[in-house]
Amino acid sequence: MIHPTAVIDPGAELGKDVTVGPYAVIGPKVTIGDGSSVGAHAVIESHVRMGKGNRIHSFASVGAIPQDLKFRGEETWVAMGDGNIVREFATVNRGTEGGGGVTSIGDNTLLMSYCHLAHDCRVGSRVIMANAATLAGHVIVEDGAIIGGLTGVHQFVRIGAHCIIGALSGVGQDVPPYVTAVVSRPQRGYALYGLNLTGLRRNRFPAETIAALKQAFRLIFRAEVPLREALARAEAELPPLPEVAHLIEFVRSSKRGVLR
Repeated sequence: MIHPTAVIDPGAELGKDVTVGPYAVIGPKVTIGDGSSVGAHAVIESHVRMGKGNRIHSFASVGAIPQDLKFRGEETWVAMGDGNIVREFATVNRGTEGGGGVTSIGDNTLLMSYCHLAHDCRVGSRVIMANAATLAGHVIVEDGAIIGGLTGVHQFVRIGAHCIIGALSGVGQDVPPYVTAVVSRPQRGYALYGLNLTGLRRNRFPAETIAALKQAFRLIFRAEVPLREALARAEAELPPLPEVAHLIEFVRSSKRGVLR
């Protein structure tokens, strides 16, 4: 059902069973997959490719131009997979030429009210961003991460898979996968509080994997040795599980430094 007050550009492509609410605006070069919905007063501005079963709630904005002074009107995009939820007043901006040209979201991700995804962010699948969580440009969020409400993430930071970040955090360095983090300003003491055990168990990580990640956490983030030495010890002493390898490589490849 398309409400008669909705404004839809002739160049937009809507799949089967798409619903569009009152006063919603869908601009040019927009593709919306089957079974999706666009709420009242929501704006899908332009250059958006959206998969099936997405729900864009009232007053959300998807596909607006980036808030980047270097942007000069080049053709850039927002790409979304299937089953995502964008709640009221959340904003997802297009990419920039210098950042790869695409802001992307995977599948089954939830952006709660007032969240913001800036240009060139890459957000994975099954991510949850609580109310007013904000990503600056070029942020990478891996699958299954949870970002607490009113959290701000600095540009070019990476958020690791299946981690959880506490509310009101100000994140200026990479957050490793599988951990629990709370970042205050100024930070006193550790920012990492151990593994995200609840999240790992809910996602049915095997007990062997969780035990190995616990050892990895102690070796990498609590041993009083240089980080390079800690990573070498973790590689040498821990079982070669893919999650352990991912954690080690994530930390080793960091350009902004990792929280500890």
